[in-house]
This record gives sequence, structure tokens and C-alpha cells, in this order.
Amino acid sequence: MAKEKVLVGMSGGVDSSVAAAILLEQGYEVAGVTLKLHSYNSGNEQDICDARSVCEKLGIPHFIFDLSKDFKERVVNSFVNEYISGRTPNPCIVCNKYIKFGKMLEKAQEMGFDKIATGHYSRTENQNGRWLLYRCSDKDQSYVLYSLTQYQLSKTLFPLGKLSKEQVRKKAQDLGFVNADKPDSQDICFVCDGDYAEFIEEITGKISEKGSFVDRSGNILGEHNGIIRYTVGQRKGLGIALGKPAFVLEKNLQNNQVVLGDEPELFYKTVKLKDVNFISFDDIADPLRVTAKLRYRHTEQPALIVKKAENDYELCFDEPQRAPSPGQAAVFYNGDEVIGGGTII
Repeated sequence: MAKEKVLVGMSGGVDSSVAAAILLEQGYEVAGVTLKLHSYNSGNEQDICDARSVCEKLGIPHFIFDLSKDFKERVVNSFVNEYISGRTPNPCIVCNKYIKFGKMLEKAQEMGFDKIATGHYSRTENQNGRWLLYRCSDKDQSYVLYSLTQYQLSKTLFPLGKLSKEQVRKKAQDLGFVNADKPDSQDICFVCDGDYAEFIEEITGKISEKGSFVDRSGNILGEHNGIIRYTVGQRKGLGIALGKPAFVLEKNLQNNQVVLGDEPELFYKTVKLKDVNFISFDDIADPLRVTAKLRYRHTEQPALIVKKAENDYELCFDEPQRAPSPGQAAVFYNGDEVIGGGTII
């Protein structure tokens, strides 16, 4: 019986490198691929070199897919447009859906591979013909995978599902990988210094216009430096002194205003969602008890997911939650099982 052929997305980091090694040990026919996604910072070439070095060490082929055109159209342009529209997007979720588990899977199948694999800390199970997604106890990354389809999950392996980060680094060291001690990547890969506003202005060629800080009643409190420089819930870096802490409550795009107020005004019990994707089942008819998180680092909280109409859902928390930000993702869980998620509106 022929071995299953698996193409591993190798970012140049330690996680995907160990994922490739584990699959090789498990008897799969393995190759690695590094995605060339952009040229906005210099790290991509080093990542390619590190991935190639690991592949040589493992004795497996290494490929490079240039997906920069798709990445710009699907991820970068979406990121820029969302920010300009006053929202706070999560480009990693978009990239996973359309690039890593979309285009990469498509090209892998064209080359004759049966499945793809990544170094995400998540795991899948097939129960009665349905693919389920679970989070890991150590470095859970299921939050950025909630939008994957049944087909994508059926064609994907997550070899690190039962390992801790410490175990992964130890294995990489034992195997003599060049990237065994490489730091984890931070922030958004195509914004090298974390300055989103500067990146957006450079891409669009337009400076975000200054406008007014206002209170809930519309009273002008001061001048802001461009609406894209602020996010809901922000307190630091506002550049305004009101004699008490001030927080960004919302952004009024039409009037180019940033609304400031007191922290208690940031708390909401009900969050509206669109583009909801369920993994555990196709949809809900009745309200469903879940736990949910509104950001990657948000501590999940008990809630009820309610379908109001087609592509119209509400997440009703037992207790008010701080700063749900339009454009971010809300992800729902039942224990360790990822039920699904959607975009906050």
C-alpha cells in the first residue's frame, strides 16, 4: 500500500519543522513547502533558508510557492480596507482560510499530495463522518482556525496536537535543527514594526486625516491623529489629557471622530456577529450554550449563541464583556471542542 503523501507548510519556525519530522516518523511520504507571501520585511528570505535547512536535515524535498499575488489581494488589501472602514481585522484568520488552507491545499493536490499539514497547536477528530476541531492545553491556536471548512479539515494534519511548546523545542534540539531556539513570530507578519497606521498609509499613499476626539454627546475634547491609529478599548497613546483616564469607545467614520469615555461604557452583554462558520454542525436553530472569547488573548466566558436571521447571529454573554471590537473574531467552544466562530459587527 502506497504511503500517504503530505505537504507540510514550513514557515521556517520550529513548530512546522518538528511537525514535518513527526510525520516522517509516522511513516508518511513528506515534503516541505515555504510560502512566499510578501516582501514587506526582510524576514521571509531567512525563513526560506531555515525551512530548506530542516528539509535537507530530514532528507525530504523542499518547495517554494509564490502566493504573494493572492496574499496581497486576499489578506493585505482586506486588512487595509477593514482598518480604513473603522474596523480592527485579524489577518491571520483570513490568511488561514484563503491562503494556507486554501491556495496551499489546492496547489498541493495539483502536485499529487493527499494532505497538507501545519505546525498549529490544534487537533482534529472524525466522529460519524464529521470533522471536529479541538484546542490544545499548551499553546492553543484554534482561535485562528475557526473558519476552516469540513473539506479543509479533512485534508489537514496537525501533528503537534498533543505536544507542549517545551517538548517541541526539545525535539528540535535533539534533531539538530538550525531553528530549534528561534523565537516565535510576533504580531502581523507583513507589518514588521507593528505600526499598522504607517503601513496602511504607505500602501494607500494617503495620510489618515486628523479629526476630533468627542464624548458621547458630541462635545469636542481634542484632536486625534487619524482614525486608523485607534482601536476600541485603547487608553494609552491617545495624546490627550482630560484629568482622568479616557478610553476609545467607538470610531465614527462618517464624521472622522473618535469617541472617548469611561471604561464602564466599554462593557457589553450582547455582541452581534456575521459570517459565522460552525465546525461541529452546519447551523443552529435554537439558542446554544457555549463559552466564547472575543480576542485571541481574551479569557473565554459563558454565553448563548442565538440565530436571529440568515447571516445574523448574537452572542449573549452571562456577564458584560470589555471592548468587543468590530472586525475581530468571536470564537465559541464546548470544553476543548471548537464549535465555530464569526466576525464581530
